[in-house]
Amino acid sequence: MITFVISLLLLVLGYVLYGALVDRVFGSDPSKKTPCYTSADGVDYMPMPTWKVFLIQFLNIAGTGPIFGAIQGIIFGPSAYLWIVLGCIFGGAVHDYMSGMMSIRRNGASLPELIGDELGQKARMTMRFISIFLMILVGTVFAQTPAQLLSTMTSDGGFWGSAAFWTIIVFAYYILATLLPIDKLIGKIYPVFGLALLVMAVGVGYGIFVNDGVMPEITDAFENHHPNSAIPIFPGLCITIACGAVSGFHATQSPMMARCMKNEKYGRPIFYGAMIAEGIVALIWAAAAIKFADTLDVAGNTPYEKLIAAMTNPETGKINPAIIVNQICNSWLGGVGALLAILGVVAAPITSGDTALRCARLIAADFLKYKQNKIYKRLLICMPIFALSIALMFIDFQIIWRYFAWTNQTLSVFTLWTITIWLAKRGLREGKMKHAYLISMVPALWMTLVCSTYIFIAPEGFQFIPAASYTIGGFITFGSFVYFIIWYKKFAR
Repeated sequence: MITFVISLLLLVLGYVLYGALVDRVFGSDPSKKTPCYTSADGVDYMPMPTWKVFLIQFLNIAGTGPIFGAIQGIIFGPSAYLWIVLGCIFGGAVHDYMSGMMSIRRNGASLPELIGDELGQKARMTMRFISIFLMILVGTVFAQTPAQLLSTMTSDGGFWGSAAFWTIIVFAYYILATLLPIDKLIGKIYPVFGLALLVMAVGVGYGIFVNDGVMPEITDAFENHHPNSAIPIFPGLCITIACGAVSGFHATQSPMMARCMKNEKYGRPIFYGAMIAEGIVALIWAAAAIKFADTLDVAGNTPYEKLIAAMTNPETGKINPAIIVNQICNSWLGGVGALLAILGVVAAPITSGDTALRCARLIAADFLKYKQNKIYKRLLICMPIFALSIALMFIDFQIIWRYFAWTNQTLSVFTLWTITIWLAKRGLREGKMKHAYLISMVPALWMTLVCSTYIFIAPEGFQFIPAASYTIGGFITFGSFVYFIIWYKKFAR
């Protein structure tokens, strides 16, 4: 419990102290007009109330990520607390804030265009492909999950209660959310769902303090407690918990709200603040899952073994975090908790999937330089995106999810290096804050090590032994650092 409370306090202090430093490094300027005024189009560029932009940004980047990822991550042990706190404050929040504010300064430009401006045309083209592919993966993953859950609740209805039927319903909603102006559907329902997700986290957080169960402390953090993991705690933990720590997907969403933000002074609460809020949600669910599991009479001696047993679907033998979410909400929050559980495991992924496909439309429109002021123009861009997403639904969900997880974190690597280059160039040109790039370079190096090591060690990767994977990952990371130093010295001349 002590570790959990200290971690919560550190996240709040991270926003107050480090968030202020990051905002000062960027240099937000309240006098500058934002894209919602300079490029208003009534579809994607339009001013929205700050509280609404915050809740939309929060739900865009969250969904079920900080819930499901944190629950699976805590199985590695209390090291999950460390990763959430340090990753969120020094990595994820910097990543989200800087990408959002850079987009504002470039008229709401999407992520691939920001990356291309700093890393070159080849990087731009690569990121256009990777970003759109990731968005389609997100849309696919977050259509299947709620459809399967809804089908279990309505399984007696024949086709009308099947996963196929609910997938059609979810996708019909996706089409509307992708095509309609942002204030017509997303702007109305997202704040409600975002607030509900926060209320659920507060309720569960209260349950942590008043219910029985033992929680692990930081003294056990440096041991891998996962009984079944095929991947070591590093880099496995950093891939398992993305939302709530560092997630490349967030940088694709930030430009969407950069087009609706009224003033640069709101960048810190909207971008940095939404990430800290997500970190708090992840921390609460990680702690709640392990404490609740400790009280269960299921197979296993340790809380980690019990948690795995409680999440395992007896029919398929596969782990489904939604099971433990439902149990915690029903047990700790009663009838209201059951309603919130349904909202969390059904509505939240849907609201991540729809903005992912909307973001894919915006990315494609940006590089094609195709205005989106008419609905037929939006439809022309969306048709191939929808077709690819539907086609991917015929591939095994677990395969889609694993490639989504690695692609997501790899995108964060490119985003963090883009921020680093941008800060370094600005420091050299303006002759002040020359070393401000360190705030993004350190997490960029860390995530480079995480992603390069993971792809060599993972079952879906090259399956090298850990020693070889760490060596190769370290070499790639060191090479990235050397390349940056060489570039920096040349640019400084």
